[in-house]
Amino acid sequence: MRRTPGRKLPLAMVLCLSFTMMLSGCGGNNSNNAAPTNSPAATEAPAADNNKDTTNNADSAATGSPLELAMKGEYKGTKVTMFGPFVDADQVKFESSIKEFEEKTGIDIQYEGSKEFEATINIRVDGGNAPDIADFPQPGLLASIAKTGKVVDLTGVLDQEKLKGNYNQSWLDMSTMDGKDGKIMAGIWNRSNVKSLVWYPKKQFDDAGYTVPQTWDELLALTEQIAKDGDPAWAIGIESGAATGWPATDWVENIMLRTTSPENYDKWVSGELPFTSPEVKNAIEVMSKIWLNEDYVYGGTKSIVTTAFGDAPKPMFDNPPKAWFNLIGNFITSFFPETAKVDVDYDWFYLPPIDEQYGKPVLVAGDIYAMFNDRPEVRAVMEFFTTGESIKSWVQSGGVVAPMNDAPLDWYQSESDRRMAQLVQEASTLRFDGSDLMPGKVGAGTFWKGMTDYVSGTATLDQALEQIQSGWNN
Repeated sequence: MRRTPGRKLPLAMVLCLSFTMMLSGCGGNNSNNAAPTNSPAATEAPAADNNKDTTNNADSAATGSPLELAMKGEYKGTKVTMFGPFVDADQVKFESSIKEFEEKTGIDIQYEGSKEFEATINIRVDGGNAPDIADFPQPGLLASIAKTGKVVDLTGVLDQEKLKGNYNQSWLDMSTMDGKDGKIMAGIWNRSNVKSLVWYPKKQFDDAGYTVPQTWDELLALTEQIAKDGDPAWAIGIESGAATGWPATDWVENIMLRTTSPENYDKWVSGELPFTSPEVKNAIEVMSKIWLNEDYVYGGTKSIVTTAFGDAPKPMFDNPPKAWFNLIGNFITSFFPETAKVDVDYDWFYLPPIDEQYGKPVLVAGDIYAMFNDRPEVRAVMEFFTTGESIKSWVQSGGVVAPMNDAPLDWYQSESDRRMAQLVQEASTLRFDGSDLMPGKVGAGTFWKGMTDYVSGTATLDQALEQIQSGWNN
């Protein structure tokens, strides 16, 4: 799990925000039952109820999808509100990506970004002040709201055959969540990050005569070869302030996907498969063969818990490198030296499979958009968000991967980004960051702490697993 600086709030601030938002929810005039926007084509804005039949009506089927009607100007002059965590540079990139759509359709997407999104979205929904669309970077949070029946089921809103043609099935599976009265399609994926990448100093790597490993055994052999050549292969750091430990969870999740079935991964994330199970213990033992070998880790094993995750890759950019590999998501490039050039000074390779029977799984994170108010123009915007076109300019500016298949590889500005997008499109299995899906008391609680205690040596593996599992019982 990657933590975004500024997301965590002091309790007092959360309570203050809660009180403020309760007042807003009670007294404001913007609610799920808000009056419709002023387009004659727009319908009333009913409160979301996923018990309702949300199938497309006959008129829409006869004249085109909501997106097609929007492109004909049917919803010109309407407004769609949206709430999410994009602020600062990310908000600029998001708004740039929707600008052309707004100009063509005349629909005004009024986006509100907040660093306190996670703390306020529940309050807004409970207070009847839900936005038309919300962007959830943590699907576990959306899953908890979906159970209340306040999220519109998209099963009948969006053309399922089109979705199957434009998304890897794993993305659609991850959109399916428990609703109030059964399974619903709770959202659609619009932006993704890839977390199965091993970063390395490309030029020095090539000059040293090393080759990219294709299997786990080749990875271990290369790790041993680099140690014999005088360097530790791995640069690892899990220090992250109050969130210390999260990079270790990414390692465990990646290895789980390579050593057991996707079904077991799902059971583990939902709490059905305990941390004390043989499957989870084995994954950490596989990880430990690298982490606990003093010859393989820069600074030795005990340096892992005191090294900030953003500082960990720095030895790779010394000349000559003092370490060679760093496993982490694609956001890490923002911590690389500004002078370092992608495809030249650094590159990445896919963390190799461990057991061939589990194919080529990819661990991802990303943003899922959910719909709270069902109006034609909102449907049109949601349909737009299922297209690569909705994220084209952001893809071209770098730093994100489109989960849709209609985002061509030539949109990406570097060979590194193109290969990353292709990796996602061709993955045999996609699974979301497990710790982000678990309840916070586990995924952002005992999982982080238990892994830190284990790596620092203050707990044995069995003790750490018991400690992590106890989070489910609290």
